[in-house]
Amino acid sequence: MTTATLPSPAARPLAPKQIRQIIALTVGAVVLFIGGRLIPTGTDLHRTDFDVAGGGAGDRVIEFCDPANPQFLPVVAMRSPVTMSLAPDAPLRAGEEARFTLRLATASGKPIAPVDLLVAHTRKLHLMVVDPTLDDYHHIHPEPGETPGEWIFAVTPREGGIYRVFADFTPTVTARGLYASADFTVPSAADAAAPAIGHQKNDTYEADGLRFTLRPDAAPIRSREQARLTFTVERSDGGAVGLEPVMDAYAHLVAFDESRSGFAHLHPEQVDLDVPPDALRPTLTFRITIPEPGSYVIWAQVNVRGEERYAPFWFEVAP
Repeated sequence: MTTATLPSPAARPLAPKQIRQIIALTVGAVVLFIGGRLIPTGTDLHRTDFDVAGGGAGDRVIEFCDPANPQFLPVVAMRSPVTMSLAPDAPLRAGEEARFTLRLATASGKPIAPVDLLVAHTRKLHLMVVDPTLDDYHHIHPEPGETPGEWIFAVTPREGGIYRVFADFTPTVTARGLYASADFTVPSAADAAAPAIGHQKNDTYEADGLRFTLRPDAAPIRSREQARLTFTVERSDGGAVGLEPVMDAYAHLVAFDESRSGFAHLHPEQVDLDVPPDALRPTLTFRITIPEPGSYVIWAQVNVRGEERYAPFWFEVAP
């Protein structure tokens, strides 16, 4: 009896019905992929709206921020894909609250509204406001205005002079941090002397029964080398500090150079809010890379028993 040899399954040609099924599945997958990419995100902006066009080869373009590698960026000197303007509601005076309308737009003039920004550390738009001496610092979160692209905020400038406002935000279409800057002027008294910038270097700051410390793991901090900073808070009486989260972190640091050419917004390496730091001596670590030598200040912001506190630290960056 002779047994017929059947072709192996791999050698059998596909039937027309199978070919049609494969084609249908492939076309369906492609349609689903393209359809997913075309689903509206709620924003009318596109990735290309945040590209910087034109300029020479030597122009420095503002960079998107990688949260895992925080950098100090010279925002003022870099070409940005966004524009920011400030308009006070009334004449400005030192020591009095001022309300502003902030306008944020792409370089082509498209307004940047709340739907165009992602929430980062509980807010869509962060403002860092600082005076010429770097002694008067405010961290502010504007609220959306009635017109798309308009944001409203209030601040009480303590001194006269040209205040600088840095904006920190994350466009929805890029999911990467971006920055902008603008100035406003608070009139000074006619006989007021020019502010003296020189500050004494310090790694400890005490106020209201609290002692704040910020020290690099290796001193001095050197330009273009990543530095690791250790931040601690203690009560003078030795009691529990009562450190609470602020903007989804147990502390925030913001660094400025003496000329206010830019800033760095730093968040602690300890990101799990369910693991609070030590009650008596909370300790957090940060990393930063500063590109140029010179004098800098880092403002620390914390929440102690429901009240926000600020502490400045002046330091020198070596070549």
